[in-house]
Amino acid sequence: MDETTHSVGLAQPQRAHFDTPVTLAGGATLPAYDLVYETYGELNAARTNAVLVCHALSGNHHLAGRYADNPQSVGWWDNLIGPGKPLDTRKFFVVGMNNLGGCYGSTGPMTTNPASGQPWGADFPVVTVEDCVATQARLADVLGIDDWAAVMGGSLGGMQALQWTLDYPERIRHALVIAAAPKLTAQNIAFNEVARQAILTDPDFHGGHYYAHGVVPVRGLRLARMLGHITYLSDDQMAEKFGRKLRREALQYNYEVDFEIESYLRYQGDKFAGYFDANTYLIATKALDYFDPAGAFGGDLRAALARARAKFLVVSFSTDWRFAPERSREIVFGLVHNSLGVSYAEIESSAGHDSFLLDDAHYHAVLRAYFEGVAV
Repeated sequence: MDETTHSVGLAQPQRAHFDTPVTLAGGATLPAYDLVYETYGELNAARTNAVLVCHALSGNHHLAGRYADNPQSVGWWDNLIGPGKPLDTRKFFVVGMNNLGGCYGSTGPMTTNPASGQPWGADFPVVTVEDCVATQARLADVLGIDDWAAVMGGSLGGMQALQWTLDYPERIRHALVIAAAPKLTAQNIAFNEVARQAILTDPDFHGGHYYAHGVVPVRGLRLARMLGHITYLSDDQMAEKFGRKLRREALQYNYEVDFEIESYLRYQGDKFAGYFDANTYLIATKALDYFDPAGAFGGDLRAALARARAKFLVVSFSTDWRFAPERSREIVFGLVHNSLGVSYAEIESSAGHDSFLLDDAHYHAVLRAYFEGVAV
């Protein structure tokens, strides 16, 4: 096997429990909470080589490698993280965490509300990007990491990386902000709201307390994922993969599947509804909607970014219309205005927003070159 394809091997989730209450941006206080995380590589003696990888809406802590009891469970950024890969675990100690409010073991809607003894459900408070970063900082304390060599992420994860530079400027040396934006457009918020309404109006949602009824709002979650998946792909990619290909030899003249793209979206929706929690989906889309570091500065992004001290790599993708390159360039312009070190790459890709997850040679070469310049 070539060195560049080496895996981190078997991954092992870990759990950190926090008894110190955390007050969230919306005013709610959690008396205690758990965070599930994974690590890859080794923390050096000086504790200067740690990299935090933040996940997107439907992501989790499982970044790389496989689980011993499920060899098919490859980490969602396994093509990027490992020995000899762009984020090289021979040099860096990599940490992935399931965000607060998640559905992969961290405290969230599926876990028990100590006040009622029942799952939190819809009573679990909304979690913002700032809340995610604050709890990530507490995990760093537990791991003995005073500052991160880098924090990186794509989409919602990229927003977290940017927020780290604002909330803890002394604890982050590099930020990799990939396929992200300084705030959502009205169109993006609209897509999220339609997805939420699909879930909220599903008869099986039961006001968010569907766990007690032994059901899942499958129809709403399916529709939400189908809608989201359309926005993650580019028109070029859909045309190339599916075009107007028929599922069968002729049109059926009914409302079943005629086109391959319909079959694909239904498959993606069904699969997603089988493993992701609807309440967590609602929370994550609200975190996206609420993110706006310039909001407290009268909309002036340059003023908001004045707190940052890190060096930056900002990456966008040519066909990403959900988080278009011009939104990344807004971040770059704000950083340049503050005389901060920033590198920018706009990658030609036909894959739309999902490009940040794929094994694109140019994209990975950019990340590799940047990490090679990160001192530990």
